[in-house]
Amino acid sequence: MNRVVAGGVLLAGATWLLADRLEDTFFIPLDHPAIQYAGATTDPVGNLEKRLDSGQLKLDYAPIGGYLAALLKQLAINTDSQVLVFSRTSIQAERISPRTPRAIYFNDDSSVGYVQNGEVLELTSLDPKQGVILYSMEAARSQRPELARRDDCLRCHQGPVTLAVPGLLVSSVHPASGRPGEEHGNAFMTDHRTPFNERWGGWYVTGTHGAQYHLGNNPNLSDPIHPGPGLRTGTQNVTDLSDRFDTSRYLAPTSDLVALLVLEHQTRMTNLMIRIGWDARVAETEGKQLNAEIDELTAYMLFGDEDLLKEPVAGVSTFSKTFPQRGPRDKQGRSLRDFDLKKRLFRYPLSYMIYSAAFDGMPPAVRERVYRRLYDILTGKDASKSVGGLSLENLSAEDRRAILEIVRDTKANLPSYWMS
Repeated sequence: MNRVVAGGVLLAGATWLLADRLEDTFFIPLDHPAIQYAGATTDPVGNLEKRLDSGQLKLDYAPIGGYLAALLKQLAINTDSQVLVFSRTSIQAERISPRTPRAIYFNDDSSVGYVQNGEVLELTSLDPKQGVILYSMEAARSQRPELARRDDCLRCHQGPVTLAVPGLLVSSVHPASGRPGEEHGNAFMTDHRTPFNERWGGWYVTGTHGAQYHLGNNPNLSDPIHPGPGLRTGTQNVTDLSDRFDTSRYLAPTSDLVALLVLEHQTRMTNLMIRIGWDARVAETEGKQLNAEIDELTAYMLFGDEDLLKEPVAGVSTFSKTFPQRGPRDKQGRSLRDFDLKKRLFRYPLSYMIYSAAFDGMPPAVRERVYRRLYDILTGKDASKSVGGLSLENLSAEDRRAILEIVRDTKANLPSYWMS
């Protein structure tokens, strides 16, 4: 069953400032003959919906979160991925505040949003071909809980900030600067390229990061139109949130710094893969060129323009331990999921999303061209310091060799030339 009802933002949204080439790209109609977004999907939440509708699956209802814990279990999402946002950027905005932040839990292909005393649980799910599909589930206890597809949420989840395809968004609320034209605050999309000191306005952040500072843990920034000052007192290196709100109302007491770093990278990576996949399908009939997009996707996968850490960072949940355990690992025990957290996010800077169904779901011609660009860069055949407008100067020869070896050992169905 595929119900479509009213909806809105799941991760974050507000007044946006944009700076990237793909953000200015054209919209592809959802009903384009090459897309047909409203058609059948094979995403994890959609599959769960079918099991619920058929009666094959029953969900337990718990005192905290209702069906939340049961959904996380079925979607293989760890509670240690919990991050908390208090900016009012959801269809349930009136229920969100610094005292009642919205919790988000995620893995590589799904996320679940929970609001205290909310009417619904909010879900996103990644279909290998169509991209992000949005759902909700009524929060109230029911004899037969139902998932409903929420295509009208695309009024916020399809726009320039998602590269004009149905996608995800993570933002940081910034205080007013006082400069002409910047009298009000703004919300910026964030990813691994965003300077540390511009991240997480409107979010709680638990973890240590030395003298580096961020915009998190400051309730004054929860309103992107009229934010207060970006104060640092009491907002940095926070490891306990219990004095700010009742953490017992959540599945975890944390909003892990490392989980936030991963979510930011993953969000744009997801949108890039879906955008280029859609463009490739349209290109078969309209002749659109994809060279620039392939370069940008490849460079982003290699953490091009990554904002390097000035000091080590650490989270306070078990996320930093459980995320790398998801592997896979090469013959030497190395994984693209291994963290660095001293100078950069990952020890081996190639996105773990290369293992995702969305990467494998890109049209074969596109996937082959991405493989070729990666291979040329990793083997040194292409020694460019910049690709797709993103700098690769932080990618050392040692990094390239290690990544090449790891991918050879762990990625199925590589082109034959990768093994030579």
